[in-house]
Amino acid sequence: MNKKNSVFAARTLIALAVASAFPLHGAYAAEGTDAADQAASSSADSSTKGQLETVIVTAQRRAENIKDVPMSIATLKGDKLDVLTSGAADIRFLAGRSPSVNVESDYGRTFPRFYIRGLGNTDFDLNASQPVGLVMDDIVQENAMLKGFPVFDVDQVEVLRGPQGTLFGRNSPAGVIKFDSAKPVFKQEGYLTLGIGNYSAKTAEGAFNIPVSDTVALRFSGTTQHRDNRVHNTNPNPNTGTKDFEGYGDNAFRLQALVQPSKDFSALFNYHERAYHGSATLFRANIIKKGTNDLVDGFDYGSYPSDGVNYQRLSTKGGNIRLKYNLDDITLHSITGYETLKFNSRADVDGGFGASYAPPYGPGFIPFAVETADLLPNHKQFSQELRAESNYKGPLQWIGGLFFFNENIQIDSISFNTFAPGNPQNPQYAQQFQDAKSWAAFGSLNYTVSDQFKLRGGVRYTSDKKEFKAMRVEPPKIAGPFNIDNTSHNLSWDLSGTYELDKSTNLFGRVATGYRAPSMQGRLNGLGDKPSFAGAEKALSFEAGIKQDLFEKRARLSASVFQYTVKDKQLTAGSGGINMNQLINADKVTGQGVEVDFQANLGSGFSATLGGSYNDTEIKDKNLFVQYCGNLGNTAPNPYGCTPTNAAGPFAGTSKIDGNPLPRAPKTQLNFTLKYSTEIGNGELYAYTDWTYRSSYNFFLYEAPEYKAKTLVEGGARVGYKWSKYEVAAFARNITDKRVIIGAIDFDNLTGMLNEPRTVGATFKVNF
Repeated sequence: MNKKNSVFAARTLIALAVASAFPLHGAYAAEGTDAADQAASSSADSSTKGQLETVIVTAQRRAENIKDVPMSIATLKGDKLDVLTSGAADIRFLAGRSPSVNVESDYGRTFPRFYIRGLGNTDFDLNASQPVGLVMDDIVQENAMLKGFPVFDVDQVEVLRGPQGTLFGRNSPAGVIKFDSAKPVFKQEGYLTLGIGNYSAKTAEGAFNIPVSDTVALRFSGTTQHRDNRVHNTNPNPNTGTKDFEGYGDNAFRLQALVQPSKDFSALFNYHERAYHGSATLFRANIIKKGTNDLVDGFDYGSYPSDGVNYQRLSTKGGNIRLKYNLDDITLHSITGYETLKFNSRADVDGGFGASYAPPYGPGFIPFAVETADLLPNHKQFSQELRAESNYKGPLQWIGGLFFFNENIQIDSISFNTFAPGNPQNPQYAQQFQDAKSWAAFGSLNYTVSDQFKLRGGVRYTSDKKEFKAMRVEPPKIAGPFNIDNTSHNLSWDLSGTYELDKSTNLFGRVATGYRAPSMQGRLNGLGDKPSFAGAEKALSFEAGIKQDLFEKRARLSASVFQYTVKDKQLTAGSGGINMNQLINADKVTGQGVEVDFQANLGSGFSATLGGSYNDTEIKDKNLFVQYCGNLGNTAPNPYGCTPTNAAGPFAGTSKIDGNPLPRAPKTQLNFTLKYSTEIGNGELYAYTDWTYRSSYNFFLYEAPEYKAKTLVEGGARVGYKWSKYEVAAFARNITDKRVIIGAIDFDNLTGMLNEPRTVGATFKVNF
């Protein structure tokens, strides 16, 4: 088969697939769309109605058409981003909205944990590192507490899958999620959105952009989100514990100033703050039916019997300065960032009231009382990047730069005497201190071999130094301080290429390495405990794919296949009968899979997106085993604990995990959106629905039916009307109100956490 016939066959198969997926409208995909679709089109080379707008990304630190970038990328912006964040959804709305992406949290809105292609970190310690980098306005957000900043006035979200070890920050062997805020412009504009919802939810979001002069523009944006409590304490003893839960207030703002005295120089200043207060995640004891992953009979979401105190407070402040100077053939960049935060989270971790030795107790069997708090009283992060890039014409283009990072943290872990009046703090506590410094030199080359073939290569040398100490105080005794000082070095590289099969189709291939610095943890629970340490992990990844415009640019397809190996993979194991984690290294972890992104203007006012991924991960270490089920077993006469299914480890209460998939890593994910819009009167009526599916996954490194998430389908909808400068809309999230267990506590008694229930509401927006 010659090249021309191959291209024709490929397009024919894709057309048939599209027609099968959208039988009512696939036949009309080549027809013109309505006025709303035409307005959305920004194609510069054609006046044909209904073409998809060109997507520009900065995955390679340059503004480029997404089709020309040789890696697996997805974006979220515009209407889709507005719909997914309806009802003040926190950053976990990204879960499943892009192929191979999952987001979850044991701390609710303040501690998101990201996964790409199955690679993530289940560690709940405040010093936990993650293999997915999060970059906000060109600043890497290292600590997990910085990664949950509310999403508002955001221009675009980019998901860069696979190792990003050469151009972006540090510690990103799984990929990078990149947020770019809307920047100041030299015209007066703005918007204000007001919202209400069930559980007395009230939200406001807005932005105001004003040009101060011909060379200075300001943009202020902010959000305030509030929800009343929706869960009540049904503990029969009315004098103990917090009474109501799951309400919150979340306020954040961003102030930016753009100074542009000439076309060759610009300075962008950014200052931002967040203040959050609300409930910590509810750990619900004995809600899992033994031997299954079902909720127990008679479960009531609105009740939570507890004798502990529950609250969560987070404040963050940060700023950055981004300077850009264009010389004749070179552009210079300086990016300086500073972040600081304070955090305090307290919860009744045992998930119930009383204990077996302090009756009455419930719900079910409560083996012990655990009420703890984790605090970050001191945190500072500073980063500096200096970068130069070529901007002349020619086949060879380059980028080179230096990066410096410094983070100082203090973590306090304290506990409380639940059964004493007022739940006073116990005198015992643990502390961790860490000073992390990193510097790197990086560079990349782009070379146009021919009009059809382009090569890219990058390299980054990184040096990481961590000074860590942990101590345990049990007056009059003190254990520690225990010191761990470590310096590691790494050379990461990538090589990729793009081949233009024709004007509509690009093929790409990429091989890349990634690296995560060693991790330390010292959440000591007793005088005999010692800090744990996991050495650096290194990833090697291969991927290949196709990016194609279809039906005269009315549709777009991106598909990729990948395979990776991570050596010395850092994992987190539960430590049995106490509320701690243990860092370990597995010999290696492998993963392979496929990702597909498709979007189309279908005609007759319809547009749609469809995405999917398959991720097959496996832990490979025949000598690795972990404790299971809190190591509690099934002691009569009160049966409790889970039922592990892995082969037994060398010690009682342990399981081998060789061959298991990575935790919180669903094999299959699907997402789908469909929008309809039409002109009515002097405005536009639209209806939008979005759905996600994810398959089951393990909560922990070992397998047990109680700790295996059910498959989950969640949907949302938004119906609205736009006219002149105004918009009104009604929305619903998790419209089927499906309730499933999405996480668990590994040391307690079948204690689980649930997904968000259905939320409904309405919004009013005015543009000015």
